[in-house]
Amino acid sequence: MKPFVNDYNRLMMEEKLCPECGKAIIGRADKKFCSDECRSAFNNAKNRHTNNMMRQVNATLKRNRDILLSFNPAGKANVAKSKLQNAGFNFNYHTNTYTTKTGKTYYFCYDQGYLPLENDYFSLVVKQDYIG
Repeated sequence: MKPFVNDYNRLMMEEKLCPECGKAIIGRADKKFCSDECRSAFNNAKNRHTNNMMRQVNATLKRNRDILLSFNPAGKANVAKSKLQNAGFNFNYHTNTYTTKTGKTYYFCYDQGYLPLENDYFSLVVKQDYIG
């Protein structure tokens, strides 16, 4: 029993402080934060930049999908590039591409896609099961 008492006394003397709020940490020896709230706040602050960037990219992808859907309610349509741009479409963001055997490349924002045509027009499509 003597070693247990010595270990306990040693741990009690090495007071650890919470990196988020600075309070003393009570509990297990490997505990890093005083509470779940401090742990979450610390990790949220650490990842804030990455999370904000991902939120912005996801918002742009969702907006692109909604714009494509608004111009393509029947599932197949042609639209001028200028109309998509005026609606706020960002051509730099898409979720995936599909290239046909003939070399045509479709760009998709989730299930809504477009194929560049001549004269700054686009053919709008909805992703089918046979499209990868």
